[in-house]
Amino acid sequence: MFGRLPPRAGFDEQDVLVEAATVERALRELDWQVRRVPLGLDLRSAARRLSRMAPDFVFNVVESVEGRDRLVHLAPALLDSLGLPYTGSPTEAIFLTSSKLLAKQRMRAAGVPTPAWAPIRPGAIPEPDFPPPYIVKSVWEHASIGLTGSSVAPDRPALEQELRRRAGRELFVEAYVEGREFNLALLEEAGRQPQVLPPAEIQFQSFPEGKPRIVDYAAKWESGSMEFARTPRRFDFPDPDRGLLEALKNLALRCWELFALRGYARVDFRVDAAGQPWVLEVNTNPCLSPDAGFLAAAAQAGLSLTEVVGRIVEGARS
Repeated sequence: MFGRLPPRAGFDEQDVLVEAATVERALRELDWQVRRVPLGLDLRSAARRLSRMAPDFVFNVVESVEGRDRLVHLAPALLDSLGLPYTGSPTEAIFLTSSKLLAKQRMRAAGVPTPAWAPIRPGAIPEPDFPPPYIVKSVWEHASIGLTGSSVAPDRPALEQELRRRAGRELFVEAYVEGREFNLALLEEAGRQPQVLPPAEIQFQSFPEGKPRIVDYAAKWESGSMEFARTPRRFDFPDPDRGLLEALKNLALRCWELFALRGYARVDFRVDAAGQPWVLEVNTNPCLSPDAGFLAAAAQAGLSLTEVVGRIVEGARS
């Protein structure tokens, strides 16, 4: 099941079709019969269709519903109401992590380090109680949507300018952490603690002076851009990084437990100059497209696409 796309969907939204085709291919290799079900805002229609099909399980790759990221939790909620098993995290986990503000509130309450932040009320300029630089982020949108170099504001005037540029969206201001960026992917093992796949670091190679070292929209989606070309992943690390990597692994597992995740997930980090890790986001059901970071990490662990999908299905049916 994947989210129905809105008219004139962007390339970033269309990627879910690539993901659905990738997962379908793996499921067929595992000898499952597969039917695709797009989920739109007509939940009654989707419920009737799923009830008629009576599937053994539903592989949930819904990332948004008709372009609305904030409705992503409707997919597992619908499946819960129908009593159908499904892959990935449950409704509450998806709801809590789809809102970056709710996720950060829960992490702070649990003592998980996450950068300071300030919510933004419509039409108001926030008064952060932390010093610049700042970064302006979407509350609901993921996959670097809306993120550009100007999203990093070195001072209050730049912050106000960025808020005017993105007026009308639900945003928040976060303390910008200058430093290294890591992604840690986790994969469920039936009856055991999830497997933490090899850590990936996003490198910022030869960025021009003054350009923020972030994975913005161009770095993630515009294959012809400088940002895309100069932000490769790496999985090899020198011995002095061992302690840091262990700390990242432990924090990723804490997030798995804190949000009661299931199936597979990815936790994104920044690490400051003092070596302190900060959790940026917890991503439930991360993308399984061939060029996505999750499958790259799985390959480093010696796992094929089919093996990954098989493990996710096993978790859903156990």
